[in-house]
Amino acid sequence: MKFRFTLIITALIVVFSKAAHTTPRPMANNNEPPTAWNASWIAAPGDDGREYGIYYFRKQLELTAKPASFIIHVSADNRYKLYVNDSLVSLGPARGDLYNWNYETVDLAPFLVAGKNTIAAMVWNEADHRPEAQISFRTAFIVQGNTKAEEILNTNNSWKCIRDNAYHPIGGFFAATVGELVDRNKTINHWMSTTFDDSAWPHANNLISGQPKGLSDGFGWMLVPSSLPPREMTYQRIPVCRKATGIAMPAGFPANKTAVTIPANTTVTLLLDQTFLTNAYVTMHFSKGKNAGISLRYAESLVAEFTKYGARKGNRNEVEGKLFSGRKDSLVSDGSDNQVYTNLNFRTFRYIQLLVQTQNDPLVIDDLFGTFTGYPFQQPSSFVTTDTGINKILEIGWRTARLNAWETYTDCPYYEQLQYIGDTRVQAMITYYNSADDRLPRNAIDLMDHSRLTDGVTLSRYPSKGTQIISTFSLWYIGMLHDYWQYRGDSTFIGSKLAGARAILSFFNKYQAADGSLKNTPYWTFVDWANGQNWFVGSPPKGSDGSSAILDLQLLWAYQWAAGLESQLGIPYYTNQYTQKAAQLKQTIQRKYWNAAHGLYADTKEQNSFSQHTNSLAILTGMLNSTNITAVASRLLTDSTLTQCTIYFKYYLHQALVKAGLGDQYMNWLDIWYKNIAAGLTTWTEDSNIDYTRSDCHAWGSSPNIEFFRTVLGIDSDAPGFKKIKITPHPGKLTSLAGTMPHPNGNIAVRYQLQNGKWMMEISLPVKTTGTLVWKGKEYGLKAGKNIIQI
Repeated sequence: MKFRFTLIITALIVVFSKAAHTTPRPMANNNEPPTAWNASWIAAPGDDGREYGIYYFRKQLELTAKPASFIIHVSADNRYKLYVNDSLVSLGPARGDLYNWNYETVDLAPFLVAGKNTIAAMVWNEADHRPEAQISFRTAFIVQGNTKAEEILNTNNSWKCIRDNAYHPIGGFFAATVGELVDRNKTINHWMSTTFDDSAWPHANNLISGQPKGLSDGFGWMLVPSSLPPREMTYQRIPVCRKATGIAMPAGFPANKTAVTIPANTTVTLLLDQTFLTNAYVTMHFSKGKNAGISLRYAESLVAEFTKYGARKGNRNEVEGKLFSGRKDSLVSDGSDNQVYTNLNFRTFRYIQLLVQTQNDPLVIDDLFGTFTGYPFQQPSSFVTTDTGINKILEIGWRTARLNAWETYTDCPYYEQLQYIGDTRVQAMITYYNSADDRLPRNAIDLMDHSRLTDGVTLSRYPSKGTQIISTFSLWYIGMLHDYWQYRGDSTFIGSKLAGARAILSFFNKYQAADGSLKNTPYWTFVDWANGQNWFVGSPPKGSDGSSAILDLQLLWAYQWAAGLESQLGIPYYTNQYTQKAAQLKQTIQRKYWNAAHGLYADTKEQNSFSQHTNSLAILTGMLNSTNITAVASRLLTDSTLTQCTIYFKYYLHQALVKAGLGDQYMNWLDIWYKNIAAGLTTWTEDSNIDYTRSDCHAWGSSPNIEFFRTVLGIDSDAPGFKKIKITPHPGKLTSLAGTMPHPNGNIAVRYQLQNGKWMMEISLPVKTTGTLVWKGKEYGLKAGKNIIQI
């Protein structure tokens, strides 16, 4: 999700000339940090901390014996990579804001040896070129030992520090990180090594004392422990070279480690295909080639042509006759053997274009590979079917969700890497249905709460160095609170967020007319990238009085959620207030927008346009009685004159259709997903215009990874914390299906088999739960453990 831009991608550049990544050491557990810290934030001498720069910090550590444990807390601004004896042990910090600046906790013991040890860190500040999601104070680095024994590594002026002047940024619009150009003739080699001589390096400067949040006046960084585990780092080969110009390629490259020699005074271009979209640090080993220029360009897909409508992409598998347009990393070889380059930040790509221009010396590419990175989600969920189309949708959906989950959820990994509330609500639900790990949703809720402005509304995305307000997304935030409460519980956590929800609803109350309808709601009122009558940049039509049915319905839903939360976790006054406001708003919506002749709710009071969006929300908020709901749902499926939902808002459309009793048709509603597959996509596009979509990877399109469990298998929460489970299967055309999904108390497993006209249903519920099976209007009680029912 983002503000719409028309782009022809500008070339961008990055380089890192050190060892390939390995998986960092997991965060240490059950080790409380010291109450007060005595480490200092440090920086390079003479550095004002405001400029773009890459800095190396080093300290020697002598140990009489290898320790069983050696725990430190580490952070930096903007980013760091920490090495012990040449091994990468941590990278971070996880992004937050200055009022909640994360530090990581790491046990260095597995990497330490008796005798001499080298602790080294790369710290970089992208300054004015930093990503939109990167908040910053100034370049700095800090290490605090967990106990007296580890405080020998506390950062102070005993550490040494130097700037690497080989790095230069190359700009262009990407809300995500830009690249760097590195001239390896100017870089510092082997700075991590225990044998490296740092005697000429200056000592670091002490800046200010580092303190956990609340133990100082709050100047600088308010340090808090990261709640997230280290990101996954998995070795990943690039399997295919699709095209080569200027050279005959040896067999096996790049799928296997294979040396490629590029002669002197030669230009070579290689098109490499990962075969699916990925997030990875790209590592290149190369030798010789003095002053050769090397560029690595990255693209989600190739471009068939540029038209007045933008870049037409066509089938993503096709490369012949297509153009390469994408961001770029560049470097200049210093001519030595065993040079290594790895990006500072991960890159998103399916295709890599490798361009080499040699001078008077041949260049040898010794190896080229990636290291996949992402939030370390495990997937205990499974959906078992012989339908290969369903399996493909679930595979692509999980990949899309994973590529948009790192230290926060992101809208898209290639362009922006921003955590938008509208996207994140869907992504969090994907997490609840596919993973037992709910730390990333909690982190998202915390960050959104931190983003709230004094007038009560949240930012549309957070963390973010700039301000953007999508007022409707604040209402989806209340939905996120309700979702977490329903599927994960934790009344204390959600209860602590109710003050923020009240502030949001107070903000909207200021724009409600006497009848409760919203009038001229401020800021960007994005709903969906729909192309309907009077829709503008994702905002729905407004009537002459400044009102909109969609916005009124979204506010109604937020009042309903908030009333439910307040009734269980909050204050009766707010329960009554929100219940009354919801009741008034329902009456107003019915009077103002219902069009009896059409049998639909209109988008505005003039009743001259209609949409799937308005009528989906009307169903979901309980506006329709049992007589009208089926008729409205049928129109949603058959009336092409309605403004159509794009792939994002189909999440809400499909929920509405299921609520209207049409769940057995779910597998007939997946046309946009099958069109994505037919177009060679390996992740889901941002919107429904596949040929011209900007982003090829938006996790809001992964809602089938919810609905195959919630709708088809029928598994849903029937009480806060998932303490009760409702199972309402909608197998549709399938006659044999099964699945497993995580639950706070274990796993839910189901198996349905149609035999001789009867369904055999085997349902296993986790301990401390009960449930209900609903089949053709009849209810069957379920107990913890295995339940077998023949219907």
